[in-house]
Amino acid sequence: MTTATQRGLAPVREVADNGAVLIAKESPTTPAVTLHASLRAGTIVDPPGGAGTAHFLSRVLDRGTATRDVDQIAEELDGRGASLTTAVNRHALSLVCTCLVEDLAPILALLADIIEHPAFPEHEVETRRREIVTLIRQDEDNPAVMAPERLMAVLYGEAHPYGMRPKGSVDTVQRIDRVALQRFHAERVRPATLSLVMVGDVAPARAIDMANAAFGSWHAAAHAPTVLAPVPPAAERRVHVIPMMNKAQADIAYGFVSILRSDPAYDAYWMMNNILGQYSLGGRLGDSIRERQGMAYYVFSALDANVIPGPLMIRAGVSPANVDRTVASIDEELAKLAEEGPTDAELVESKQYLIGSMPRNLETNLGIAAFLQTVEFFGLGLDYDLRVPERLQGVTRDEIHEAARRTLVPSRATIVVAGPYAGGVR
Repeated sequence: MTTATQRGLAPVREVADNGAVLIAKESPTTPAVTLHASLRAGTIVDPPGGAGTAHFLSRVLDRGTATRDVDQIAEELDGRGASLTTAVNRHALSLVCTCLVEDLAPILALLADIIEHPAFPEHEVETRRREIVTLIRQDEDNPAVMAPERLMAVLYGEAHPYGMRPKGSVDTVQRIDRVALQRFHAERVRPATLSLVMVGDVAPARAIDMANAAFGSWHAAAHAPTVLAPVPPAAERRVHVIPMMNKAQADIAYGFVSILRSDPAYDAYWMMNNILGQYSLGGRLGDSIRERQGMAYYVFSALDANVIPGPLMIRAGVSPANVDRTVASIDEELAKLAEEGPTDAELVESKQYLIGSMPRNLETNLGIAAFLQTVEFFGLGLDYDLRVPERLQGVTRDEIHEAARRTLVPSRATIVVAGPYAGGVR
């Protein structure tokens, strides 16, 4: 007998006539459906001189359409016990909503109207502009934001889409008006950029039929894909300090350009990052710097392998007096992992953790929807959830060791310290 685990998620995928990708997964746990719409209109496609446009769009997209004002949208959602959230990252603009199964068709129609026909009312644009300017100024006063943003700018260059500030600057946001938002929407929000995932207590064929009914009349030519220039890894150690002397804590961002998501070594890198410190209370960094030495309020590492080689970033929040010792400890842990590789115990425990965490990550409709969007974006295949355990089990100690040797080289690290720190890191 075939078990549910052996069958895996088994979603149904269809490409609509207009190029939109529709994915449905039946999940009868609750009488609800989670909709996750993702459009390839992230910050990497901000127009020249218009840094922050995609973020601005995400803040105003649902504030009225050609046929519904913002109050009508809110009433339709509230009347069905649903809420809509919008978000943007480097590559995607996302809209997420959960509704009852019986409300799926009208919610899909509402979502289609918001995505296809935003009105960008002038007063809403001005309100959101003020909010965004406030957010930017708050970011500029926050070492925990400034350190990683500067690190990305140094790793990739301020003119590279990965190096630009996602929200833009006060100056660029002040120049983004209703016309600029309309132009960006017309150029970048098109059916061929949409992937819509539906997860819930509804047959996949029925969900896809409803999605086709909602989005099928939307027609616009596909925009030429954005090609990002890869950035070579640094050849030397670089240190930047952002003095913020009125703060109590210093934040450290320490990183490298790593690999493509499609690199065959990705699984070894994923495991290496887990061993290093993917989660703040675990891994070598947390054990050494936070637990044994007591120097950090938090410390963790994050791997963002992407469509171009993405960053591997280590973050730490420390007392200003501990900046130099913390950086030296990071250097030491990286050099040790690069020189010796993982222990046999770390290899076994990391495999157990990563394989065991997958079912937990897929316990909710929202978790499944987010996973399927990642699968679609990177072209991993609809059976990826079934292949992950075998792939991870196949990673060898030598492969992780090689990943560490290739990337974790302190003499080629880029380091940014933001906070009440006058310098000294070398």
